Amino acid sequence: MRNRPVRMAVWSARHPWSAITGWLLFVILCLGAGIATGSNAATTADFRVGEAGRAEAMATEGGLQRRPTEHVLIRARSGPLDAAAAGSAARELTVRMDKLSEVDSVAAPVRSRDGSALRVAVVLKGPELDGRKNVVPLLEQTAEVAADHPDLVVEETGSPAISKGVNDQRDDDLALSERITLPVTLVILLIVFGSVVMAGVPLLLALSSIAATMGLAMVASHVLPDPGVGTNMILLLGLAVGVDYTLFYLKREREERVRAGGRLSPEALVELASATAGRTIVVSGLAVIVSTATLYLATDVIFSSLATGTILVVAVAVVSSLTVLPALLVKIGHRAERRAAKKAARRASRGEPVRTEQVKPENGKVFAALLCPARLHPAITLCVSVVVMLGIAAPALGLKLIDPGKDTFSRDIPAMRVHDRLTAKFPELLVRHEVVTRSTPDRAPQVEQALVELGRRAQADPLFARNAEPPRVRTSTDGRISVLELAVPYPAPSGRAIESLKHLREVYLPATVGGVPGAETAVSGDVARGQDYVKHENSKLPLVIGFLLLLTFVMTVVAFRSVTIALIGVSLNLLSAAAALGALVMVFQGTWAENLLDFDSLGAIASRVPLFLFVILFGLSMDYQVFVVTRIKEARENGMPARTAVLDGIARSAKVVTSAAIVMVTVFAAFVFLHLTEMKQMGFCLAVAVLLDAIIIRMMILPSILTLLGERAWWPLRPRPRAGTADSEAPATLPLQNIV
Repeated sequence: MRNRPVRMAVWSARHPWSAITGWLLFVILCLGAGIATGSNAATTADFRVGEAGRAEAMATEGGLQRRPTEHVLIRARSGPLDAAAAGSAARELTVRMDKLSEVDSVAAPVRSRDGSALRVAVVLKGPELDGRKNVVPLLEQTAEVAADHPDLVVEETGSPAISKGVNDQRDDDLALSERITLPVTLVILLIVFGSVVMAGVPLLLALSSIAATMGLAMVASHVLPDPGVGTNMILLLGLAVGVDYTLFYLKREREERVRAGGRLSPEALVELASATAGRTIVVSGLAVIVSTATLYLATDVIFSSLATGTILVVAVAVVSSLTVLPALLVKIGHRAERRAAKKAARRASRGEPVRTEQVKPENGKVFAALLCPARLHPAITLCVSVVVMLGIAAPALGLKLIDPGKDTFSRDIPAMRVHDRLTAKFPELLVRHEVVTRSTPDRAPQVEQALVELGRRAQADPLFARNAEPPRVRTSTDGRISVLELAVPYPAPSGRAIESLKHLREVYLPATVGGVPGAETAVSGDVARGQDYVKHENSKLPLVIGFLLLLTFVMTVVAFRSVTIALIGVSLNLLSAAAALGALVMVFQGTWAENLLDFDSLGAIASRVPLFLFVILFGLSMDYQVFVVTRIKEARENGMPARTAVLDGIARSAKVVTSAAIVMVTVFAAFVFLHLTEMKQMGFCLAVAVLLDAIIIRMMILPSILTLLGERAWWPLRPRPRAGTADSEAPATLPLQNIV
């Protein structure tokens, strides 16, 4: 296993065209398989959790599940509403909608309380989540009715139209992020390598890895359904880790080439680079994969999709770095040799001396300055750095979580603006609680009577909407399932809407339907879904974090044979994640940064972000941990004292770690410019975490700890005997078996 990356690189270097052709065929086959099988979208049943999920399952059992519904709002363009004109528009709309194959039924028009608007409800066929795919013909008919009645404003909204608008906006946002990240990444790579060809290699491999992963993700969706967020994660992490892994390999190959001074062939240089960089990439990739796999423990369709996308794209990026990358480096190396030979021949013909490429220092003045505090005052540097990180983490103590529903979507979506106008005229449409009861058919009258009583009590409560008519109980044809809908005139994330759910579950249900013998009751709806989802995630958080810490510790011990290094790595990852979470709370939970980052504060953090942050950050931090500690261990194996080895290893890795971090920060920061607040929070949090990890953790805290511990950092390994006097010119690469 230790020599496998070398064997793969050697074969690829000796058969470059076969490796390149094989990689292209792999990408094409993955895409072809994905297109052939298609994507299996998640259904409503896949999202069910908690009591709300149980209620929805019971309602579906009786054929009383929530249906995709659109609302067409008709109002005057100016002045009071012309009742005759509005009625004519409603009749024309009804006729048009009835003719559509996507429409199940059209309700009679409903006038607002102030008489200024008319509403027509249109129920679509099929499951709730299919509405966004079938809503386009309805929007077209609404637009034609609006054109036929220029004196009126005829506009449409509803969950299907909003979902479609969110998807369209997400697609536009992803295109924007690509336009931002690709040029910036290319510029960074140009600065690092000073060559267009070498800068293009990481981008080319990252993009091809993303393409292959897209196809594989479609196939995987038939095992784990796709809720529509996997693509975002593949793009987000695919570019980041793809460029990082290639960067690690390229920098090591370039270092060996400069040090060899033209005495080694491109094939030999690739073999030398693979002995160290290849193992680093494998260990880093496995760390991300194993860490991300803990998301499956959350038993949530969204986290499972995020885990699948991340695992696939990281695995493909590792494979590309170990197979096609060595082949490309060999071809580029031979091309560089031919150009160098031609230049040397021209100089010789002119009688000029032959120039030799000199070994350049690994770190410049900036990196030397960053390492200076840890080198001169490790104890003080450690204390100050930890205090700073804890100070940044402190706001996380006030963390509040929320499940971001449709009320949090951007108002740049037309359907959301219509939704605001609709609910202003018809506040009873803001939130609906759904009380579902299952019993035996002979108890159906008793259940219905209890539900009617529940509705009467709720309408006397100011937290619930007061309708002109009492709420109607719907019962399945077999009499086993009954559903009561209660309207709440407050937005789903608001405290009053949440309080109404609490009253319903803890007060009214036990006093009414709860007294019916043998009756099983549960409450669903927008508020219940959100509250139960947050509760479900909080219950899974200790399990996921516990396994995450354990697996990260075990992987580090296996990689470096040191319990102390593993404990340090886990502790620093926790510190980095806590600081990033604190920065997230400080920026997004308040309102002071709204204009700066163009978002509307939710007063809380999206419930998926903290768990996602911990898992992904633990994996990504292993990239830097493995790369830096491997360099330190190389120096130690070369015979350097522990303190000198720490400074030498970090100095040698500083430039590549910083370059990789800048690429990652750029990719993640691009998501701050997106419209979805949840994606903004994820991008910001990851960007801050990577930045803090690369600068404060790896350049200040880690060297300070290792310097203070000395040989004790490698416990239980015994101190190695000196292999000889080490100096700055000593080769950094060693046979693979000497690294572990």
